Amino acid sequence: MHDVTSGPGFSLMQENIGYAVMTETPCVIVDVQRSGPSTGGATLPAQGDVMQARWGTHGDHEIIALAPNSAQEMFDLTIAAFNLSEKYRTPVVVLADGEIGHIREKVRIPYPEEIKLATREKAPEGLQVPDFLPFGGDREVPLTGIFGEGRALHVTGSHHMASGLRTMEPTKAEIEALVTRLCAKIASHRAEIALVEQEFLEDAELVLLSYGAPSRPSLGAVLRARAEGHKVGYLRLKTIWPFPSHVIRDLPKKVRHIVVVEMNLGQVIREVERVVCPDAVKTHLVPAIAGVVHNVSEIYKKIRELI
Repeated sequence: MHDVTSGPGFSLMQENIGYAVMTETPCVIVDVQRSGPSTGGATLPAQGDVMQARWGTHGDHEIIALAPNSAQEMFDLTIAAFNLSEKYRTPVVVLADGEIGHIREKVRIPYPEEIKLATREKAPEGLQVPDFLPFGGDREVPLTGIFGEGRALHVTGSHHMASGLRTMEPTKAEIEALVTRLCAKIASHRAEIALVEQEFLEDAELVLLSYGAPSRPSLGAVLRARAEGHKVGYLRLKTIWPFPSHVIRDLPKKVRHIVVVEMNLGQVIREVERVVCPDAVKTHLVPAIAGVVHNVSEIYKKIRELI
């Protein structure tokens, strides 16, 4: 199951995304972010939906969101999104931006046999509830049945037991077990899910962190600074959620500044600030909200101000 939209449509989908989280329904949503709020600039690129992807639906939950920075990655990470959705039985967001959504580049489409596809782990044929528990039991990601294969399953967006059946007055223990597992099945695999690109971090004293379209001029600014002998590193988030906090914490001790480049007034930078020690590492934002991607010079200017 999949859907493609931009920011306003993504807003309207949030209730159904919450339902998919609760029913553990694998699906992929492609959100090509455009400038807002509201109708905003209908064709102007932005990255204003980062927090909406994480917290748009209500209740405690986790989400997986991937951020491509090229036409090739739109293809590759969409496949990765479907695989993750099947593996973890969860919605996955391909959180692109309008610049990447409109870009024209060469894409290599592999032969079908080259594409690795995750196969959802199913309960043995003929096994019925309660002999298998499609929404819990002793498995972090439960075995499942497939619609149309003859299994009788109860599916609900309300709190439910491991069998899928809803109780009119669920106990505190039942609710805690369900919601905690829904979060843990993603959060406990953060290091496995989180994809990042790292360059020049070994001696870095300043790190440029970016994702999506702004990561391209960010790399240009890093290369320019390195050519002049400055110890600048590059970190690109391919996975925004779950946030790769372990990668930020493991940055070299020499890092004194993290410059976040994003097409909003500061969303990912809030996660960076949450992770780093403010006494040791200073965070800085290079924003853009006018529907125009950063250029190398304005990012490089920020680097020069800090080194």
